Amino acid sequence: METRRLKVGLLGAGRIGKVHGNHVARFIPEAELVWVVDVDEAAARALAAQCGVAKVGTDPGAVLADPEVDAVLICTSTDTHARLIEEAAAAGKHIFCEKPIAHDLESIDRALAAVEKAGVALQIGFNRRFDANFSRVRRAIASGEIAAPRLMHIVSRDPGPPPIEYVRRSGGIFFDMTIHDFDMARYLMGCEVEEVFAYGAVRVDPAIGEAGDLDTALIVLKFANGAIGTIDNCREAVYGYDQRVEVLGSNGAISVENNYPNTATISNGKTIHRDLPLNFFMDRYTESFRVELESFVRAVLSGTPPEVTGHDGRMAVVVGMAAKQSVAEGKSVKIDSGF
Repeated sequence: METRRLKVGLLGAGRIGKVHGNHVARFIPEAELVWVVDVDEAAARALAAQCGVAKVGTDPGAVLADPEVDAVLICTSTDTHARLIEEAAAAGKHIFCEKPIAHDLESIDRALAAVEKAGVALQIGFNRRFDANFSRVRRAIASGEIAAPRLMHIVSRDPGPPPIEYVRRSGGIFFDMTIHDFDMARYLMGCEVEEVFAYGAVRVDPAIGEAGDLDTALIVLKFANGAIGTIDNCREAVYGYDQRVEVLGSNGAISVENNYPNTATISNGKTIHRDLPLNFFMDRYTESFRVELESFVRAVLSGTPPEVTGHDGRMAVVVGMAAKQSVAEGKSVKIDSGF
């Protein structure tokens, strides 16, 4: 008997849409990519041709109206995410949506209510949860291998800042960059953040400050389990994409380092050195992007809850809002019913 395949429509054929589209088309046999749409029709057609997809266009409504489509991948601009989640839920489609859902809680809550009413699955695209290194840290905490966690430190630094045009519409560093780290902190600790104290500065490019954003930040988190965490971000690390985590527990510690293009070490009379870390997030997290989609497809086909929920998407934004408020007010912000 032939195994059922999940029929998927892709909304958005930009950088991340291309990644997800190719993964569904080439590497996830339990799913089939049947639609590609983008406001840029040429981009949609190019990706559809690359993935062997016949249905292509510019209107997401056509995908949502197609009875063949079981699920959609929302990879459009952030300002469209919440609306498309609502529309997809109303159409009875299961949903994978890139982060963030929105920059305001009213839009997020409306989208999540639509999902709950429709009874469809919603997974948010926090791919770093599916990275083998970070998954190992989570297991060490969840299993009690290092016993009670006391301190956590997350390092997340980009190799270079994004274009100023992107900065102006991104929602700011806490919503387009640190949001991954806020989700990672909650995921690793297995509990909520209760209080946030954040410092921010412009140390990379004055134009980023002129656009109303920060490029360097240090955030202190207090968790419900009593542990303390820190996140340090910078939009520029000249040596490459810097992604590290360390957790200290009462019975030991666990840490994960950067990924490198090779394991070679060069030794001579002056130095011992190696090549720089991977320099782009698409290289560093290639495998995790595939694994997160496999997880989504598996959840929908089996009828089990997605591993990254709408609540997870909401809480990452809440912590980001608290961090932004902390920088503006110069004091810690408690996360309570006000969020």
